Amino acid sequence: MSDAAPAGRTLDDDMYRRLFERRVLLLGEPLEDWNANRLCTGLILLALADPTADVRLLINSPGGSVPGMLAIRDCMRAVPCDVVTVNLGMAYSAGQFLLSSGTRGRRFAMPHSKVLLHQGSAGIGGTAMDIAIQADDLRHTRDTVLSLVAEDTGQDLATVERDSRRDRWFDARGALDYGFVDHLVTGLDDILPGTGTKGADR
Repeated sequence: MSDAAPAGRTLDDDMYRRLFERRVLLLGEPLEDWNANRLCTGLILLALADPTADVRLLINSPGGSVPGMLAIRDCMRAVPCDVVTVNLGMAYSAGQFLLSSGTRGRRFAMPHSKVLLHQGSAGIGGTAMDIAIQADDLRHTRDTVLSLVAEDTGQDLATVERDSRRDRWFDARGALDYGFVDHLVTGLDDILPGTGTKGADR
């Protein structure tokens, strides 16, 4: 068995490293345990390196782990620096949760990006007692997530609960109106200062 890295892996690692040096983290795939840990670690390391400088989290993800997204949100709240979030293309499910968890007033969406709001699902099995325990935990997690989405968007909890019963899609303008983001952007200047000249559309 070859120990060589898959084609493109070295380039990917180099791009992540160069972004990290600019205090930028990227979630560009489904959220799983490995990248949730990577994002938490990145937030902590960057905050330790400079507790006053912004950290930027770029999101282009179909969603994923609920425990992972809650852990990342807790880290975002624990670090002293602002965490700027940007929807590059898709912020679905857990991606939506992280997008709206960014520092209020500093959450951005690119013009053709989309957001998906829905209730998470989980496999339940085992004995009748185990199923009852798992169902209680699932309800608690659902209620926690919905209350945090309501807090971050400014919507009332009843509205978020109703809207999340089935998949609900938002384009960039809809995401702005709902409160997932604060600005629409067409250039990188507001996302990565010093990289361009285009401004944000509030």
